Amino acid sequence: MLWKPLAPTGDLALLRDSPFLLLLVGRFVAILASVAAPVALAFGVLAAPGGTPTRLSIVMACESIPLLAFVLVGGVIADRVQRSRVVVVGLVLSAVSFGSIGAMLVQGAPSWWLVGGAAAVSGIGIAVMNPALAAIVPELVPVEQLHAANSIIGVARNVARILGVVTAGLLVTLLGGGWTLVGCGTALLLAAAPFAFLRPRRVLAHSASGKSLFGDLRDGWTEFRSREWVWVVVLQSSLHFACYGAAIGVIGPALVTAELGGAKTWSWLLACESAGTLAGAVLALRWKPERTILASVIAVAVTMPTPFILLGLDAPLPAVLVAIFFTGVGMSLIAVLWSVTVQLKIPAHALSRVSSYDALGSLLMSPLALMLAGPAVALLGARPAMLLCGALLVVITASGLISRDVRTVKLNQPEPPVEEP
Repeated sequence: MLWKPLAPTGDLALLRDSPFLLLLVGRFVAILASVAAPVALAFGVLAAPGGTPTRLSIVMACESIPLLAFVLVGGVIADRVQRSRVVVVGLVLSAVSFGSIGAMLVQGAPSWWLVGGAAAVSGIGIAVMNPALAAIVPELVPVEQLHAANSIIGVARNVARILGVVTAGLLVTLLGGGWTLVGCGTALLLAAAPFAFLRPRRVLAHSASGKSLFGDLRDGWTEFRSREWVWVVVLQSSLHFACYGAAIGVIGPALVTAELGGAKTWSWLLACESAGTLAGAVLALRWKPERTILASVIAVAVTMPTPFILLGLDAPLPAVLVAIFFTGVGMSLIAVLWSVTVQLKIPAHALSRVSSYDALGSLLMSPLALMLAGPAVALLGARPAMLLCGALLVVITASGLISRDVRTVKLNQPEPPVEEP
């Protein structure tokens, strides 16, 4: 065994564990770059010759569509081979993508076909990487420390988010979106290094059935659809991520560019959201509700719609900053509670495939929403489009409470056996 067993002597004992630290460092750097990159991309595209909200919508959709197309394949791959190596491949693809887009924006008058193609490479990288990341934590820490591990990762993720958005706003203001994207690509390459040295403490029943790609996908689908709480929350997430993505990716940048001072204002809004996610991750270290899915859905329903409604109503900026802080709290809580629940209740051999169906379902509507966001700004105006997003989020985020399974599933409740198809 390459690494010594971890003695579970408390939540923060994880910070003295070498494999977990490698994971934490790699994810921190990757998240910092991944959060900064969309800010740089949005304002870089809008500042480029011929850059419009509609063109930005298309570029963002060029990333989202390959992500959806390849995420299931990424789940199968991550259930078959060492997951840390899959993460390295995904990070390198994303680094090449953002570095290339940045170089094109720096040169001026970019070819939008090439920008879209490079964005598609990023989508493939994310599709390959995310299912592996979702399943790698149980290979490194004991079951009794999964909640602590996901909470610590949440804290690190949200510190990185804060640094990412603030740094992005400053760098875009000082250097422009192109050079900021080049820096993001470089940081993603650096993030791949810890994962290249990471080895699992134990391999948890990787899929080795000898089945075809479609056979493995069918088995993953069986695990996914057999649990109502999983597919209901994923269906809900598909709709609320669509509205959230349109608001954050296109409508928000267009609004602040026209009326609120541009990238610096937007970066501070995102920084407040990230500060909220940090507070939520710290809260999740101590708050361990028995009904994790119910708590997650309520947290998002209460906190997510408010800042977008306030922006649409031209509320004072301080009120929006406070509201988006609590949006971050809710999003962080659901990230930790959802991860712990899935890692404990889904069989290890199918965890990446179920996570890939989760990612596919959650992001399924995002490309369409991104493509419609730019025309919506042109047709309605930025504030009415933002208000529409907020109103839709009120309905969508509360819809998960309709499911009895969502309201009643408990973390320590045994899962019923899954019937083979």
